[in-house]
Amino acid sequence: MTQKSNRRDFVKRSAAATAGLFVFPSIVRPSALGLGGMLPPSDRVVIGSIGVGSQGMSNMRDFLRLKNGIAQFVAVCDVDSDRQKQAKEVVDTANRNKDCRMYGDFREFLEKEKLDAVSLALPDHWHGIIYTETINKKVAVYGEKPLSRTIEDAKVIRAAAMKNNTIWQTGSWQRSQSNFHRGAELAINGRVGKIKYIEVGLPDGGRGIGTPPVQEVPANVDWDMWLGPAPKVPFRGVLHWDWRWILDYSGGQLTDWTGHHVDIANWGAGMEHDTPIEVAGHGVYPAEGIYNVPVEYDFICKYANGIEMRVANSSRLKLGMGTTWYGDLGWVHTDRGNVLTASDPKILEEVIGENEIHLYKSENHYQNFLDCVKSGKETVAPLEPAYRAILVALLGEIAMTTGQTIKWDPEKEEIIDNPRASRLLSKPYRKPWELPTI
Repeated sequence: MTQKSNRRDFVKRSAAATAGLFVFPSIVRPSALGLGGMLPPSDRVVIGSIGVGSQGMSNMRDFLRLKNGIAQFVAVCDVDSDRQKQAKEVVDTANRNKDCRMYGDFREFLEKEKLDAVSLALPDHWHGIIYTETINKKVAVYGEKPLSRTIEDAKVIRAAAMKNNTIWQTGSWQRSQSNFHRGAELAINGRVGKIKYIEVGLPDGGRGIGTPPVQEVPANVDWDMWLGPAPKVPFRGVLHWDWRWILDYSGGQLTDWTGHHVDIANWGAGMEHDTPIEVAGHGVYPAEGIYNVPVEYDFICKYANGIEMRVANSSRLKLGMGTTWYGDLGWVHTDRGNVLTASDPKILEEVIGENEIHLYKSENHYQNFLDCVKSGKETVAPLEPAYRAILVALLGEIAMTTGQTIKWDPEKEEIIDNPRASRLLSKPYRKPWELPTI
């Protein structure tokens, strides 16, 4: 299909969706017609958001800040009714009306809303179900990292996206930052020589808090829906951000940050389609309490191309947080705060030639996603790199949990000759929840 036909189809879809969602007043604001610097409705991307907590709300605000009002939010969904109302207020203020619709159940949201795109920001244990269900609605998806809580969930999400030819942007926004882009380009173009070794420093894990007493569930929270496929447990006051420190919902800082720094490591090493063939290491876990993710972690991934990648909490590494590519001619390191350093400062002055590798350039992560929704082109952070990044974290988690060296078959995508480790590729879902069919 041509880009022109993609564009034509998009406009038709946008117009149809908009017509079904709005009843226009007799007096139409100039901005709605594309005057006053605003795009006309047919050129906007109609979006809904599932999960409007801290990250989901932040993403929504960033979309709404984009030029010309290109992002047209019309609906929000969350299990916390207070957060629904807060998100609605933000959307209604941006739209200058009271039309934003609220949902507490993602199934109703996906069934009723006719959208071009959906922004997803949810606890990790929900990703397998909600990401796949959203993809199956044949909409574009802005999905927060990590891709999934388990490797089995990741495989299903990936398969669904491939089947539906989904426009996907992972919330790995470092790809749209100049220092990470520059560091990766220097590495992939051999400015440190042939890459032999990579270090990835992620945040140190938090410590345990014991086991808080059972509490009454807040009236604004649907606790059973929040738990979803996770085990049924009483409410102990741990909600929203702090779910990251409980293994039923997350892998802690390891899985939370892999979609950032491991993703950049793969980008600069040309390994966006590669998976380790062997992983070994160890972790330190809290001795008691409901917070049980690793507070320290350190493992080595070996790849078929001979590269080794060490992933560890940052206090264990000389250069700390971020990504460092080591070659036979030196190293280059990048991290947040616009950090870009090298073994020799002259490396940073190197010019990438016309015939060398020029990595995908994005100036704004959110704008890039919406531009790709309209054009049908691939985003700067498509699903495949997100899949390869989370496999690093989850195979590392399995290695630490079992205390064994994990061997991975990249063709069959399975653990080799280790039934105990293989059982950890998935987690049982609480009934009646199950992974969607593709």
